[in-house]
Amino acid sequence: MDLIDEIRPGVAMIVLDKENRVLLQKRSDVGLWGIPSGHVEPGETVAEAAIREVKEEANLDIRIIKLIGVYSEPESQVFKYPNGRNVHFITICFLAEIISGELRCNSSESLDIQFFEQNALPADILKMHPRWLKDALANKKEAFIR
Repeated sequence: MDLIDEIRPGVAMIVLDKENRVLLQKRSDVGLWGIPSGHVEPGETVAEAAIREVKEEANLDIRIIKLIGVYSEPESQVFKYPNGRNVHFITICFLAEIISGELRCNSSESLDIQFFEQNALPADILKMHPRWLKDALANKKEAFIR
């Protein structure tokens, strides 16, 4: 494994619409689809980070329903950026519902943003994201620790 440059707390949000479709963004940094996710900024809680990221990326206001899991396994949580930096994310994944807003690709971090049927996800999706979605849909009361 390559040398890790830093460890960062991250958040990911499984956002479902009224038809139970899942929100995905096509990320401009790697050109792949993924669940809305981002960094926790200094001074904010993980819940605040989750709500802020979805507002920034998709123009939607969300309410967190539950914690899906905490993900730290290096195989999927070490992300090599195009600039060569290796960041090991400890990602807290939430299930969320939309409370208001109109879907709009709001950020230069996204090439596109849209809802997908759960059984028709795009092929070019980040490797760890189907696992997060599978865990979210497992309907377990307790959170996953992976």
